[in-house]
Amino acid sequence: MKRLLSSVLGALAIAAVALASPAWAESKGKIYYLVPTLLDEFQTESVAAIEKFLKDVGYEVETKNADNKTDVQQGQMNDIILVKPKPKAIVLAAVDFNALQPSIEKARAAGIPVMIFDRQITATPTDFTSVAGTVEIGYVAAGEIQRLLKEKNGAVKGKILQVLGDPADPYTLDIQKGFEERMKEFPDAQIISLPAMQWEASNAGTIVADQLVANPDIDLIFVHAAHLAVAAVASLEAKGKKPGDVLLVSSNGAPVGLDLIRKGWEQVEVEQPLYAQAAAIGMFADKVANKQELKPGKYNVLGLESELTIEKWGPNLKIPGAAITKDNVDESRFWGNLKAPSEPIKPVE
Repeated sequence: MKRLLSSVLGALAIAAVALASPAWAESKGKIYYLVPTLLDEFQTESVAAIEKFLKDVGYEVETKNADNKTDVQQGQMNDIILVKPKPKAIVLAAVDFNALQPSIEKARAAGIPVMIFDRQITATPTDFTSVAGTVEIGYVAAGEIQRLLKEKNGAVKGKILQVLGDPADPYTLDIQKGFEERMKEFPDAQIISLPAMQWEASNAGTIVADQLVANPDIDLIFVHAAHLAVAAVASLEAKGKKPGDVLLVSSNGAPVGLDLIRKGWEQVEVEQPLYAQAAAIGMFADKVANKQELKPGKYNVLGLESELTIEKWGPNLKIPGAAITKDNVDESRFWGNLKAPSEPIKPVE
């Protein structure tokens, strides 16, 4: 009897914990996140963020890493399509945009919604896309650069070296488009634009070193990724420059960029809004999983006013970046500090 009573009391205690703790709440189902690689901090932090935000709204999450191999990711998609019970959705950050098109179509034909994260796919319809507003990142960078030049030279004038990433990447081309569009009205600001092929930091370092010789009066360097800023700083140091001698602006918000701000080498980092992009996946997950209509319009995502439009490839949420300076560099909302917001998000109703 004592053993029986102990067993009953134990079962009741477990039941009480289950009722009290949301961790024991019934899951809405499983969502798979297919990450292209785990070789950089953006991708590793995207895993933590997507898992956190999807769990906030009640989903079990399983992440699969493709190790930057297209065939591996294709195989992962094929395997997920056969899983029973059927997954509620797939979140895809594609290794190769074009190669994953047949897998996306196959998943959707099997009744599994596909949400696109970060790496936009426009060649085939999908159920939801969450991306950074890359042209808007260029706009923000232009505004900050105008401010910096005015503070330094009394007006928006001077010589700017713009170091792009690989010219085959739409991310860098969109940033360039937005930046140069907003700088057109300032003809006294001369822009020299050169690409760092393959996004190689060493190529960026060489560009900066060569241009400091060809154009020793460069006022500001604008690079399209924080790892390129590290190479730029190395070239500046090699020329005997001190922090602030040549202004430096970067985009994407990686930890190394934030460190350069703290050290005084970099004045502004325009963040690619990783946490907001991941939060949007969680916010719209119920709508997507239940195949409900997504309404276009403005949505507040972690404090960033974002816009959902209905494109030929499906609902597309574009989220703007934010400017990081020495005054706000330590705020946890920036993914470069590697500390995702702790407050739970709420589904879009």
